[in-house]
Amino acid sequence: MNEISTDEAPPSIGPFSQAIEDGDRIYVSGQGPIDPETGEIVGGDVATQTERTLENVDAILRAAGCSLDDVVKATVFVRDMDDYEEINEVYGSAFSQPYPARSAVEIVRLPVEIDVEIEVVATTRGR
Repeated sequence: MNEISTDEAPPSIGPFSQAIEDGDRIYVSGQGPIDPETGEIVGGDVATQTERTLENVDAILRAAGCSLDDVVKATVFVRDMDDYEEINEVYGSAFSQPYPARSAVEIVRLPVEIDVEIEVVATTRGR
């Protein structure tokens, strides 16, 4: 098991890694719309937040020698399911077919005041 870490994504806010590589899989912890340079939440709308979130996920995957194209499973946590379509538009433009398996879950709270958080599992077989 190896830790994956990069300054191109925000640091973890608790006792967990940005990602862990185990065997032929990369497990990326939930990422949100945090600017890694400023530590500030990006954007007031959910589309902008989703874009930044996926940029953070991609930065971590790139640190592991992978990309969003290697994602096999994603979990999207949303504070308001009414934002689902807007999130889905951004999400759909970030991934290519075949799309990863995915779950979307409406939640009450996240550790910081954001509207979306995304975690993924990626394969390293394409490296």
